[in-house]
Amino acid sequence: MAAPSSFMKEMLPPALDSTSQPPTLFDGTPRLYICYTCPFAQRTWITRNCKGQQEKIKLVPIDLQNRPAWYKEKVYPPNKVPALEHNNEVKGESLDLIKYIDTHFDGPALLPDDPAKQQFAEELFSYTDSFNKAMFSALPSKEDVGDEFVLLGAALDKIEDALSKFDDGPFFLGQFSLVDIAYAPFMERFQILFSDVKNYDITKGRPKLALWIEELNKIDAYLQTRHDPQDLLARTKKRLGQIP
Repeated sequence: MAAPSSFMKEMLPPALDSTSQPPTLFDGTPRLYICYTCPFAQRTWITRNCKGQQEKIKLVPIDLQNRPAWYKEKVYPPNKVPALEHNNEVKGESLDLIKYIDTHFDGPALLPDDPAKQQFAEELFSYTDSFNKAMFSALPSKEDVGDEFVLLGAALDKIEDALSKFDDGPFFLGQFSLVDIAYAPFMERFQILFSDVKNYDITKGRPKLALWIEELNKIDAYLQTRHDPQDLLARTKKRLGQIP
């Protein structure tokens, strides 16, 4: 889906690899180190865009298959993405970073003030790893998705129920928030993967999830971060290994 003309499409820099020189580190410029195909990094990229910080927070894409040595040595010793260089420090972990970007940079607030919604947000943040594990664990099987995939169905049904909690909008907390950002990159991949690998529509019988995906795909800050579905499919299947 093309972004409206009111949202200027960003010219994305090429990924840096082992032959690339580092940027001028710790010069006061906030830098967000990502990989264009990493769902964890995509969370922080979406958040940056939602805050309207495309000019202030510089994207520094890293080639994870051919990483520059300076990234581990001088920027982020865990040698993973995402990482954020800000105020002469480098922080990591995607869920921590989306909260950090929301609270430390100007732009629309991405978590509501309502205490009930804040509490539910924390519950959903805590569930992300379990959800992703349940979904990915069903992919390597040679069988089509059926009744035996109890964990898969339960995980998706939990998402459907979560999307039904608040009725003031189609998103997890009603209005679009960091919770949607936390799940969006993974749901994007699961919808593609299960359709291709298992011939399974994750939204079937789940109208709230179907609407959530539909509305998500109207948000320019997210659309700017989406990767070509076929390339994403090929990369993810290769990474999973067991899938032909």
